[in-house]
Amino acid sequence: MRSKGLTALLMAFSLFGTGSDSYRLAMPGYRYSFPADHFNHPEFQTEWWYYTGNLHSAEGRRFGFELTFFRHGVDREARPAGVWDVRDVWLAHLALSDLDGNQFFHTERLNRAGPGIAGADLGQARVWNGNWEVRWKGAEQQLDAVAERFSVDLSLRSEKPPVIHGIDGVSQKSEGAGRASHYISLTHLISRGSVTIDGKAFAVEGLTWMDHEFFTHQLEANQSGWDWFSLQFEDGTELMLFRIRRKDGSADPFSAATYVDATGRASHLDSGAFLVAPGKTWRSPDTGGEYPIEWNVQVPRLQIDVSLSTRLPRQELTGKGDVTPAYWEGAIEVKGTKGGRQITGVGYLEMTGYAAPVRMGV
Repeated sequence: MRSKGLTALLMAFSLFGTGSDSYRLAMPGYRYSFPADHFNHPEFQTEWWYYTGNLHSAEGRRFGFELTFFRHGVDREARPAGVWDVRDVWLAHLALSDLDGNQFFHTERLNRAGPGIAGADLGQARVWNGNWEVRWKGAEQQLDAVAERFSVDLSLRSEKPPVIHGIDGVSQKSEGAGRASHYISLTHLISRGSVTIDGKAFAVEGLTWMDHEFFTHQLEANQSGWDWFSLQFEDGTELMLFRIRRKDGSADPFSAATYVDATGRASHLDSGAFLVAPGKTWRSPDTGGEYPIEWNVQVPRLQIDVSLSTRLPRQELTGKGDVTPAYWEGAIEVKGTKGGRQITGVGYLEMTGYAAPVRMGV
């Protein structure tokens, strides 16, 4: 769901003071155009680009990674007097899961656009925050991000067209016009490159998933968080689903899913079409949040019945003080049946609202 989306970050952005009246709402009938819609939409207040993937070395060592860029509009009507004035706030997260080495690294940065410090631009064909960037080169993307102890350097090639989630161009998240997002995914990015940990480089390959959402309003006050899943099956199909949780513990009817077949054709699934059940939990020693790290997912119409688990329970991004709320986002493994046959896969799981309820900043 990004609503892969970290709407919880709106709580952080509210520290800067925001008003949404001048921003455009995500409404049905939006006409998508690529490659332009892969980049910035300043007429919407909030936007994010999410890259998550499962990688492995030739020796079989497994890794997961996350690189995310967030833009939040402070004042669309502002006419900056200088290059350092704030019209948008840009936040980015970088994480690496060393699944077999039992290590999890993560960091974040917060910037204004300034003189080209952060942004998303069709003309430059890139999204960036400092020296973290994704640069488009025709059908391929180059992802590069360097932190103090680790780095990720990948070439990504999409084997499927962009997926538009939801109905009539919008992914609805709650009742009411505009309580939605425009939500795009690239669900099957063949990935090759390297990851480096403490100076040691590993040549890797695998699969990446990219989410891009832009919107102005989404969740309501009675919605406390969500669970988001991206599953990439070995047969070349994918499944995205999100379960929005209400404060009373029930699943919100605006939860939804998208199934993508091997040719790239996407099918929308409403909340009645799938079942998601949490299992074993892990309690964070840092925040006290208790996260389900094992799940069962069923989509009866598609004869999908799979179990999800992780090799590395500690994949919580704890943030820095009040700048970013804690959430869990990590690499998972998929095992079960599909169409009556055994199937495996990989994926990513995001869970918000477990350490503390999501508080909306707009």
